[in-house]
Amino acid sequence: MSVVVATETLPLIGLRRPVSGRAIITAARDVPPHDNSAVDGYAIFFDDLEPNGETRIPVVGRMAAGQKPERAQQENTALRIFTGAPLPGGTSGPDTVFMQEDCRTETIGETEFVILPPGITRGANRRSKGEDVSIGDTVLLSGDRLRPQDIGLAASLGVSELTVFQPLRVGIMSTGNEVVDPGQTVPEGGIYDANRHALIAAISDLGCRVRDFGIVPDDAFHIAETLQAAARECDAIISTAGMSVGEEDHLAATLRAHGALHFWKVAIKPGRPIAFGQIDGTPFIGLPGNPAAMMVTFLCMARPALLKLSGANRLRPRLYPVRAGFTHSKKARRREYVRVHLEDGENGIPVARKYPRSGAGVLSSLVGSDGLVELPEEMTQLSEGTMVSFLPFTEVAR
Repeated sequence: MSVVVATETLPLIGLRRPVSGRAIITAARDVPPHDNSAVDGYAIFFDDLEPNGETRIPVVGRMAAGQKPERAQQENTALRIFTGAPLPGGTSGPDTVFMQEDCRTETIGETEFVILPPGITRGANRRSKGEDVSIGDTVLLSGDRLRPQDIGLAASLGVSELTVFQPLRVGIMSTGNEVVDPGQTVPEGGIYDANRHALIAAISDLGCRVRDFGIVPDDAFHIAETLQAAARECDAIISTAGMSVGEEDHLAATLRAHGALHFWKVAIKPGRPIAFGQIDGTPFIGLPGNPAAMMVTFLCMARPALLKLSGANRLRPRLYPVRAGFTHSKKARRREYVRVHLEDGENGIPVARKYPRSGAGVLSSLVGSDGLVELPEEMTQLSEGTMVSFLPFTEVAR
């Protein structure tokens, strides 16, 4: 599986959706570009300070942010300085800044003096040239998902536009004769289509462009027709339901007839009936019909695949260690994802409590949980108090 989208160059000011950068960005300038003050206060030479008491030094000038120093500052003088203002003289100039609230002033004749307290360290409140970013530093890698802080860092380097991957076009469809859209009348034996709406929201949050193909009846002709239309218009296709082995589940047969079925059924719980394949060369992912199983398999399997196709380089979400606050038995050679919420635990280690209802169709279990505990294939019995891996939903929100 490889990147399937082209690139485009966009103004930095317009980058609002989560996109993946295409180019490696290296710094062409230092940030900050000069030594400057981190506070409002007084710039002095540390060696001019009295070692055991207050120091009285004449104030000889004033420097604000955006000003250019007109002359070098002499020793045994103080410069009134403001946050962001350059320190005159570079490495040969004043090396320490006192915060104004730590000082007091007095005027003798026509000369203003600042009285400085003891105890400051050399270099205090001084921001050095290039301490944030130095010329030649790599600040963005190809495939990095651009966050607000990344865009801000690019702007601090004077970058006005970035080359990024275009948004992945994803076709979404639900299958089933029993599902209807919210707002319609539900027939006897019918249900509302929660899956498609949840998927559209989740995929949109990734920065993808969603093409909604709606609800497709459970018959081979309509499924094939819709999948082929989606393959012509989209970079990837995701469907929900229809991947089981019942007589009314036609997706697997349609994939084999019009493309390829790379694998079908995975040893995970919830979410065994999941498929990866292609329709006319377009990547296809078939997710389970049970809502909780659909969301779990999307987060753990479909989401990384979409990120890969979009050009992103970090595909797997980060897992965090927590302590299990429950016991659990499971089959060997099967990975399980248990819905949990977190509570404060001893020594700052959160405790994961299992949601009381864990059926594959219980969508409210995801609403009432903070994330998933991942139990590996080799485990058969989880004891309370064991350290486990936790996937917070906040980690996959974008």
